[in-house]
Amino acid sequence: MLIKSELNYDERKNLIRKIVIRLLLLPVFLGLITLLPAGTFNYHEVYIYLGFLLAPMLFVLFYFIRNDPRFLVRRIKTKEKEKTQKLIQLTFTIIFLSGFIVAGFDKRFGWSDIPLYLALLANIISLLGYFVVFIVFRQNSFASRVVEVETGQKVITTGIYSYIRHPMYIGVIIMWMPIPIALGSYWALIPMSTIPFALVLRILNEESVLRRELPGYIEYCTKTKYRLIPFIW
Repeated sequence: MLIKSELNYDERKNLIRKIVIRLLLLPVFLGLITLLPAGTFNYHEVYIYLGFLLAPMLFVLFYFIRNDPRFLVRRIKTKEKEKTQKLIQLTFTIIFLSGFIVAGFDKRFGWSDIPLYLALLANIISLLGYFVVFIVFRQNSFASRVVEVETGQKVITTGIYSYIRHPMYIGVIIMWMPIPIALGSYWALIPMSTIPFALVLRILNEESVLRRELPGYIEYCTKTKYRLIPFIW
């Protein structure tokens, strides 16, 4: 459910400034940690991937600036409060970035030979994952980047949340897992393939926090039994 919440002019201006800076720095950073190990700027898969990455990010930015800016305030938070989540966040970062670094070395030494059409297909699949995440964002304005329970937060039980309790992580898996293929590397699948296991640890800890602090979450768990994959877990 979309919860519309306005910001004053200064708050909105400051929010846009922070997000734009991140939007500019993210592709530069991801590009560099891939291109430098590759030892070349002649790496078209990187530029195609970054294009597929930036387009939905810009769409989400403009959509929520207009419809729910408070959601973006929550999403720019990065500091976890739970010690376990801090460790998981560090693990996530290492896994994610190592996928780009390995892909760069793969390009340098020619370990993989992935056709362009397959790389494009991987980008499209990743884009579909981002679309799933966007649906989650629209339905749950409290989908923060960090594990926390805010004042006034309510359990979302409708839409995609009526099927699984953590739909955003399904989108994340679909969005992240094809990245190595999009970058033209089979070997980069090795670190990226550990993402689902890291997500399981995050979900288990996140649910302990929600059960403890979010009213109605325990009852929600009895009605919506599956965390991530219907009929499996």
